Amino acid sequence: MANNNLTSEWKRLAAKEKRFLEKRAEKTDSLLNQKLAEKVPDKLQETLDAAFAKAFHVIFDKGTDYIEKTYNKETLEHEHQVDMYAAELRQNKKALRNFSKKASATGRKNILISGAAGIGMGLVGVGLPDIPVFTGMLLKNIYEIALQYGFEYESEEERYFILRLIEGSLSYGDDIVAINRELNEYIYSLEIPKDYDKEDQIKKTSAALSSELLYMKFLQGIPIVGAVGGAYDVIYMKKVNDYAKLKYNRRFLEGQLLGSDTF
Repeated sequence: MANNNLTSEWKRLAAKEKRFLEKRAEKTDSLLNQKLAEKVPDKLQETLDAAFAKAFHVIFDKGTDYIEKTYNKETLEHEHQVDMYAAELRQNKKALRNFSKKASATGRKNILISGAAGIGMGLVGVGLPDIPVFTGMLLKNIYEIALQYGFEYESEEERYFILRLIEGSLSYGDDIVAINRELNEYIYSLEIPKDYDKEDQIKKTSAALSSELLYMKFLQGIPIVGAVGGAYDVIYMKKVNDYAKLKYNRRFLEGQLLGSDTF
């Protein structure tokens, strides 16, 4: 690929990442969250933490095969190879941006599915049982994005990247800056931190999810009005989706600039 096009796309991506971090400089609670704060049971946070942690364990241990039944992994891998060939042949920005275009289409589809599921469960007052479904949709979306950029997702190193990515997508201030820096270091080295502990990271990622979704999952457990809480699945799915697209696009462009093959 023409190096100037790659450099131009990398600078474009870096500008997007900078804007993302600037928007996350400070967290502000919505008016709805403020009103619900007084009504949420004290132990609900711990319950949500445990529910998300369990969902990650179950999916990582037994659920990946099930998630892969919702899309054709071989087709996505083949499409990536075709897109790579086209990009090498054309050597223009349009071909390079085709990868992010497909990732965006995947994100929109999965966000809509997640929103429909959340609203449906909220209508009948199902809150906590929605967590495995929501977690599965988060991972399904990330898995598909990874494949479209030419990356796998089953190794411990990749699971570290995914867990940290989810945590970062829901973090603010100094926390997101530190996590973003750590993810970029992984992109350059493909090595996880020496002090990395999988169980600890699952707890951190689960805590980030439960902290953001605490009030909405409480609301979702109330029939009819719970549809409002379920609808917020869309908001948080989009946050994770947007950050995942940034980081996988960065990995892809860095790999191409270094002349490496993503497969």
